[in-house]
Amino acid sequence: MRRADRLFQIIQILRRSRRPVTADAIAEELETSKRTVYRDIADLIGQQAPIRGEAGVGYILEDGFDMPPLMLTPEEVEAAVLGAQMVAARGDPALKRAAEDLMAKIAAVIPENLRPLVLEPATRAAPSWKTLPDNLDMAEVRRAIRGGRKITLTYRDEQERETRRTVWPFAIGYYETSRLLVCWCELRAGFRSFRTDRVSSADFHEERYPERPSMLRARWRRLREEEWSKMKAG
Repeated sequence: MRRADRLFQIIQILRRSRRPVTADAIAEELETSKRTVYRDIADLIGQQAPIRGEAGVGYILEDGFDMPPLMLTPEEVEAAVLGAQMVAARGDPALKRAAEDLMAKIAAVIPENLRPLVLEPATRAAPSWKTLPDNLDMAEVRRAIRGGRKITLTYRDEQERETRRTVWPFAIGYYETSRLLVCWCELRAGFRSFRTDRVSSADFHEERYPERPSMLRARWRRLREEEWSKMKAG
């Protein structure tokens, strides 16, 4: 690998991680030595790249570092196209349009030699065999999540029992045949997931809930990790 490519890849490795990345991990991914990584990190810092950390602990790329847009490898183009295909096949109408627009934008700005990877892709996501019902306006749900706003759902469980739940939405899970809205439920005073096809109606409020969506996601992930650790232990 050329040195310039290696420096670029180090930035990419650091940019994709929220936690410190060790020189060992960088060296393993780039198939080079730790000594080379240390030298490259020092060179990047000398070129004003905002890298913080130290040998033996790990490195992070601080916020605010910008790189030329869309300097994509063929694999990155294929990954983006495949992901957009999956969204177009399984997402709601607004996301489907956004995925199609994304592929068109990528095709318009990448170099000519990479354009066939978008226009004639070798990878293909299978279409969803079940059309998901649109009982819930998912575009409005995503806006509520971005704004940290409450939603009141009329929800039917597996026994067809109907309840009204005021929830703090913070994540959406897209599965092959269903979507899950992940929330903090005021009625149950805990995290709950709701299948969107079981929502009869929804009222979207301007009222913001007291926690940031990112904090709720972090709490929810920690809880799931703890539950998973308990299951593995026993």
